[in-house]
Amino acid sequence: MSPIVNLNEVHKSFGSNHVLRGVSFSAAKGEMVALIGASGSGKSTALRCIDRLEAIDSGTIEVCGLRVDSPTVDLHQLRQEVGIVFQSYNLFPHLTVEENIQLALRHVKKLGKDESRQIALTVLGQVGLKEKAGAYPEQLSGGQQQRVAIARSLAMSPKVMLFDEVTSALDPQLTGEVLRVMEDLSSQGMTMILVTHEMAFARRLANRIIYMHQGKVWETGDGSMIDSPQTPELQAFLNNGL
Repeated sequence: MSPIVNLNEVHKSFGSNHVLRGVSFSAAKGEMVALIGASGSGKSTALRCIDRLEAIDSGTIEVCGLRVDSPTVDLHQLRQEVGIVFQSYNLFPHLTVEENIQLALRHVKKLGKDESRQIALTVLGQVGLKEKAGAYPEQLSGGQQQRVAIARSLAMSPKVMLFDEVTSALDPQLTGEVLRVMEDLSSQGMTMILVTHEMAFARRLANRIIYMHQGKVWETGDGSMIDSPQTPELQAFLNNGL
């Protein structure tokens, strides 16, 4: 199956800091790809480059048939194809849950009030929060806010979802809530690339795990690589209990 996301020899520096050093990997339609590695290994930067939140220095990135590295890429189209969810929920505190989700539908997709409300309620149902449509973010737990952030991305009907350490600020119970939503999305065939420290989750559900080290793809495999790492660097990383 041809990849829906493809990175080829991607380099990215911030000043003298060479963060990505020839990174290549792909994700096929319906695949879940998990990026693991120590802080500073380039995982989150790779994710941000896929959504063109960062421009790369060299190499190529193709997503849903769009050349993301091209200076003329249609960012409006790219952002409709790709949803991204961060560690911080970025919800507007003065808007209700439903209004937070409707915002992009009304202003980006130019949908009417009734249609955008229907979509908002549908995606809230997907993440198990339909009854919180009229609540404000401050009335929700961290796990619920993160699920709203996921629903907001889903509302745009993306073909690819990117998750950047979305559970790292949550306690174990709330982490479980969010991971269950991601597991549901995976079972429905959503293409997902996630940066995660949740090794058990990655081992159980990811089609492919990519261990990044010093800005490079160091080791790649299925869930079994968590139990039997092939490189001393991955072994050391896993032994640190991260």
